[in-house]
Amino acid sequence: MEFSRRSALRAGVLVAGAGLLPATAPARTAAAHAPAAPELVGAGLNRVDGWRKVSGTADYPNDVAEPGMAHAAIACSTIASGRITAIEVSRAESAPGVLAVLTHLNAPKVQRPSGEPPAPLQGDVVDHHGHHLAVVVARTPQQAVEAASLIEVDYEVRSPVVAIDDPRAPRAPAGTGTTRGDVPGALARSEVRYDATFTTPANTHNPMGLFSAVAVWDGPRLTVHSNSQGPSAMRESLAAAFELPAADVTVFAPFVGGGFGSALRTWPHVQLAVLAAREVGLPVRLVLTRPQMFTGVGHRTGTVQRLRIGMDRDGTLRAIEHRSTQTAAVDDDNVDPVTSGTAVRYACANVATRDEQVRLTIPGPCSMRAPGEAQGNFALESAIDELSYQVGIDPIELRMRNFAATDQESGLPWSSNALRECYRRGAELFGWSRRPAQPRSLREGDELVGYGVATASFPFFGLPCEASVAVLADGAAVVRSSTAEIGTGSRTVITQLAAERLGLEVGAVGFEIGDSRLPAAPLAGGSGLTGSLGAAVDAAVLRLWRGFLDLVADDPAAPLRGARVDQLAATDGRLHFTDDPARGETYAAMLARHGRGDLAADGAFDPTSHDAGGLARAGAFGAQFVEVRVDADLGTVRVARIVSAIDGGRILNEKTARSQIIGGAVGGIGMALFEDTATDPGTGRITNATFADYLIPVNGDVPDHQVAFVGTPDRFSPVGVKGVGEVGLTGLPPAIANAIHHATGKRLRSLPMTLDQLL
Repeated sequence: MEFSRRSALRAGVLVAGAGLLPATAPARTAAAHAPAAPELVGAGLNRVDGWRKVSGTADYPNDVAEPGMAHAAIACSTIASGRITAIEVSRAESAPGVLAVLTHLNAPKVQRPSGEPPAPLQGDVVDHHGHHLAVVVARTPQQAVEAASLIEVDYEVRSPVVAIDDPRAPRAPAGTGTTRGDVPGALARSEVRYDATFTTPANTHNPMGLFSAVAVWDGPRLTVHSNSQGPSAMRESLAAAFELPAADVTVFAPFVGGGFGSALRTWPHVQLAVLAAREVGLPVRLVLTRPQMFTGVGHRTGTVQRLRIGMDRDGTLRAIEHRSTQTAAVDDDNVDPVTSGTAVRYACANVATRDEQVRLTIPGPCSMRAPGEAQGNFALESAIDELSYQVGIDPIELRMRNFAATDQESGLPWSSNALRECYRRGAELFGWSRRPAQPRSLREGDELVGYGVATASFPFFGLPCEASVAVLADGAAVVRSSTAEIGTGSRTVITQLAAERLGLEVGAVGFEIGDSRLPAAPLAGGSGLTGSLGAAVDAAVLRLWRGFLDLVADDPAAPLRGARVDQLAATDGRLHFTDDPARGETYAAMLARHGRGDLAADGAFDPTSHDAGGLARAGAFGAQFVEVRVDADLGTVRVARIVSAIDGGRILNEKTARSQIIGGAVGGIGMALFEDTATDPGTGRITNATFADYLIPVNGDVPDHQVAFVGTPDRFSPVGVKGVGEVGLTGLPPAIANAIHHATGKRLRSLPMTLDQLL
């Protein structure tokens, strides 16, 4: 593939430290013997795409405008369960500007790809409030919305089943669970026995950017611009849905606008835009409304969890049984692994975990930041804290005594695990030693003060990933991968990593992403992208070095002739011998002497088959500390201070990594104190489907947050990294609950923790 500076600039990624280089700026090529550049990886560089975002030049899906583009709007069901008996569309069809109206009566067949929600307009069954019943295409968005409101529907109405404890709801196992040792026997023999139930509600992702799709047909070829955390995955999904060769589908998502997991799937509104565009023969844009975001792009599952724990008086864990019931849609296959973290969190010989689903007439759930772990860890870490009071052992000391030095399932040592150092460092920064053991013993004026701690973790996750790296004639480089940037800083850290490996300045490296035609990348989720993509880029750089050695293999004037890759390093835009830096040559000189405009190489990494070397693959670990203030009379809770000590392996950019931990903690505050997607039991309607009614943390709810990174590079990852996108959330809800108990003496086991529970 031919690479050029123009392609890099089109992606808006040629950068210089704090901002983009002007489009006319030449790449900087270092002199052959200039002093070595400072280490790039780990430096807290500003985001390389920050200038585009703040200047309004970042191309989000909502910004795409195609010539002659029509607009679509969705008509949604006003019941939660039943069947369409009649649907009248004549008024909509005759409304001004309307080009087409599609319902289940005239929509073409759409296949349902594996792992995706049900395809739209494929039958008369309604299985949740807000179910897509029709799509209207018109000349303007206002005309489409008006016409959609004119559609009349008659139903055969059934009683909705929306409560997790409704006995009418079908139940089914969710995953295989874990059984280790003799849990009933160990519980019976334990000196201290614990048995409690925890509940967590549905939370809705609520990215600020409304989800949209622009679909364009060019003969048999389809192009889609949409909010996607995986353009490659959306391409495969759309190809399967519309029975097209994957090569005939292109998905663009260079900027997503927030996802938190909601953009991991190809939702029905994307398929509706594709159907509409094919029907009218024009490009079509479809934008969801905020209420439709609540019903159309997933939510965190609600749970009811029972924990039974056996412990000796010295704090030794003897048995853990963790059972969870989670909400699911009638016809969907999303599963949150709620109890899986419990199986490996602490050293315990006798463990049983099980997840089950209850099928309800609700919109389909999906992964939401720290899926499963967020709900399960709230229960487990609250229970461990409660047990610390029962046995009279400091909450940190109790966790240290039960530290799992090996993976409890496989028995293998972790590829990295600095959790004990997280406890020590976090306690030091927080001032944990000043905490009195007795609840309700700290007070300032009208406020009760409480300190809480919780373990944070998120398991290893990784999928196969590909990337390509090219060096251009002037010595600059371009990295290419179809991955998405969802705000985590992927553009920045991969640019830094590539620049360091290539021996270039950050401003001389471009990074093209968000295009499914580029080398295939996995979904940006599960805290797994940086490790997989970083390893693929690293592999591509090594192959590129081999390409340069092959290029000069027959060149008697080449200083690198006959060299091996393992003998080389890269500095200041040149390859050279590690033990003799003077023997080397710039990339630009090698390309020029051999008449090449560029040289490129592909790289790939498959963590699912990569040899772990007898190690258990570790995710991120951490300890999170919270100080809360509770009004003694009103019961209002204020999070006053947070400290997070995190083992994220090798940190590629402390600034963006810290931002991820802080952002996760904001989500944790929301989960703990505010967020609850409320569904009316009589109608199945979400009653707070607007930003006016769905409570989320605002600036005044988010305190100062001190983040410290500890640990060493991970031994499984070729580049030493572990993802940190989720771990910053997982410890916050239980840490807040534990702090509230320390402040008030009241143990709250139901989220969100609201003032009525404290009065």
